[in-house]
Amino acid sequence: EMEEENHTMATDFILQGFMDHPKLQVPLFVSFLMIYVITIVGNLEMIMLIRFDSRFHTPMYYFLSNLSLADVSNSSVVAPRLLMIFVVKTKPISLTECAAQFFFVCNFLTNEACLLAVMAYDRFMAICNPLLYRVIMTRMRCILLVVCTYICGFVNAVVQTPFIFTLSFCHSNVINHFFCDIPPILKLSCSNTRNANTVHFTLSTIVVVITILIVLFSYMYILITILKIHSAKGRRKSFSTCASHLMAVTIFYGTVIFMYLRPSSGYTMDTDKFISVFYILVIPMLNPLIYSLRNKEVKDAFQRMINRKV
Repeated sequence: EMEEENHTMATDFILQGFMDHPKLQVPLFVSFLMIYVITIVGNLEMIMLIRFDSRFHTPMYYFLSNLSLADVSNSSVVAPRLLMIFVVKTKPISLTECAAQFFFVCNFLTNEACLLAVMAYDRFMAICNPLLYRVIMTRMRCILLVVCTYICGFVNAVVQTPFIFTLSFCHSNVINHFFCDIPPILKLSCSNTRNANTVHFTLSTIVVVITILIVLFSYMYILITILKIHSAKGRRKSFSTCASHLMAVTIFYGTVIFMYLRPSSGYTMDTDKFISVFYILVIPMLNPLIYSLRNKEVKDAFQRMINRKV
């Protein structure tokens, strides 16, 4: 306590940004701007397509539209300020704004992990129990599942945020990152960060382990069911309905596990910035491409939408 009193407590922070190389600022700004624009356009078009085309009023596409909404929201929490850092390098962010940014990132990432698990469960029901699929996956049940994903994200963010942002920050006010993430923030604290680290690691582990188990068990039963199909055409058709989701799951969980479920001694900020760019900005841009390029119905619907606009 005496040590904390002898320091000036930080109430404003400065985000250092992605990379401190003057010659790369313009190319990086243009690259991140393009990624953000593609993310917004791709995901909003996916949402509109699913909303206004009656052929996509099914559980799978309902969950996909919510995934697109989570991707747009997560990117929009981080990308505008990141782009601002390239233009105004010393733009401060208050402790409250930093806490709010972390809250929404934590909320939407948890929401996305839960949605991917729900989508795996939906594919399991469609392939393993096709006769009961419409009976079980009713509109009300789909809405309840989506509401549960939002509740999980909200609860995780509500619990984690106070543990981090009620600490005292006095070592420095420069966050070595492009958004308010946990590892670089805790490095600035002059308080005991053991509880904050424990809560963060425990909750992150619970979310990742439970959702991954749902995905793994769902795909284990899906694989067993597909292997029982005698015709090669039937097996290909069944697997094709899961291929896009399986690709999205692999990319998302691979980066999140590498980022958050490591011991604190394994963190290096430069590496973490690249990983963070991937799951905060690149994956939200890739998701609509993955689901549209590998889905003939979506490709045809996009083509019809473009033709109507032309």
